Amino acid sequence: MSDTISAIPEIMSNARLAFEKYSRVSAGKRAVFLETIAEEIENKREALVNLANLETNLPLPRLNGEIGRTTGQLKMFANLIKEGSWVEAVIDLPDAERVPAKPDTRKMLVPLGPVIVFGASNFPFAFSTAGGDTASALASGSTVVIKGHPAHAKTSEMVFEAIQIAIKKCEIPENTVQHVPGDSHETGKALVMHPLSTAVAFTGSQAGGKALIEYARQREIPVPVYAEMSSINPVVLLPETLGSNTTSLAKTFAGSVTLGMGQFCTKPGLFFALKGENLNQFILLLLEELKLISKHKMLHEGIAQAYEKLLQHLGTQQEVSFLSDSEKFTEEMKPEAIIAKVKAESFLKNPGLSEEIFGPYALIVECEDLNELKSALKSLKGQLTATIMGTDQDFDLHADIIELQTSLAGRVILNAAPTGVEVCASMVHGGGYPSTSDEKFTSVGSSSIKRWVRPVCFQGFRNNMLPDALKNENPLGIWRIIDNKFTQKTI
Repeated sequence: MSDTISAIPEIMSNARLAFEKYSRVSAGKRAVFLETIAEEIENKREALVNLANLETNLPLPRLNGEIGRTTGQLKMFANLIKEGSWVEAVIDLPDAERVPAKPDTRKMLVPLGPVIVFGASNFPFAFSTAGGDTASALASGSTVVIKGHPAHAKTSEMVFEAIQIAIKKCEIPENTVQHVPGDSHETGKALVMHPLSTAVAFTGSQAGGKALIEYARQREIPVPVYAEMSSINPVVLLPETLGSNTTSLAKTFAGSVTLGMGQFCTKPGLFFALKGENLNQFILLLLEELKLISKHKMLHEGIAQAYEKLLQHLGTQQEVSFLSDSEKFTEEMKPEAIIAKVKAESFLKNPGLSEEIFGPYALIVECEDLNELKSALKSLKGQLTATIMGTDQDFDLHADIIELQTSLAGRVILNAAPTGVEVCASMVHGGGYPSTSDEKFTSVGSSSIKRWVRPVCFQGFRNNMLPDALKNENPLGIWRIIDNKFTQKTI
């Protein structure tokens, strides 16, 4: 540990020196670099999947799918920077006759500098070494220092090897990407607090995210920490659909709650519905569906123990009743799927019931009426997702509930489970605190590149001194705003 921490000043110095070169690499060459990383990961696919399976207990089909998502988002960012308009070039032309004279001002986004990326435990590929944080940072022109996750240390090293091969093939500056192993919290702290770090990406627990945010605040010059931390992803089952689509609802959410053994940040952990026979029937069918789902090991022993400990604590809450029949919540790291129920009145009095439990668990909140349901929704903190299940008539009658959900989460879903995140330009994987540390940004999709850039205004520059994106002749052919109008025209 001490050796790793003592090496961090040199690592960060190398990252800064590499940034001074890499930030000047053309977008076209950066795009080829990202595509080459994707190719090298594909070349190692079988070995990577088998190794990750041993380290994480995740099944091979899931890991193969995650490799595809990882390489897909690398290619997505390559395409984004090839096109180039993402830099948001804005030009306001001068007017010498105005009093006072209007200057020539031009603005665009430029990369920040060395970015610290913390690998996530539950996604060894898509949110780790070459995942979306790394891909978007490299696309922006920033360099990256990866803090590998100890839960899949060997997988992380193998992915880093693929990146190193791509660096050499594409003649990218040495140390553009560096990898720091180890399981010490002090290592992460040292990376965040080093004065050459310019931003941080983290996906993990609320405790971990809050600690990194505090380290960043303690610096002489604070830096942004983009942390995805905790979300319970509420689902509202509106009255008509609860009566007419009970069977399909039970099947959908039995699969969603247990997908990946409940170790997804988008797992639905709270269900809100009106009390009555329709809700009772939904619960019965949900419990039956859960019995049909095979159990698998959790990511590692620490997560399994935390799951059991949290459920044991929940069992001490007198107002909460367990509907699943289980004496032991986990056995050989294979968790039981647990459904619990509480009355909305008790839920509103106990904020702890709206905290995330990582694993195949969900709490059903039984509401007396729609006003109580809305009060329960209003009591929630920020979320990654909010789901409304309903018929057309439900949606017409309950627009106010849909509006509540929209104010609560970064992604609002109608009639689908939240445990699927499409990697695309329109995706928002973010939300109010504590789901993320800054709800203005997303960690998935092409817009996630905005975390690693800052706007710079160039005033009074001669044309030959300007970046290509701002030159009169528009050599990149990108879309720009010139005097408040979108255009690809030259000046």
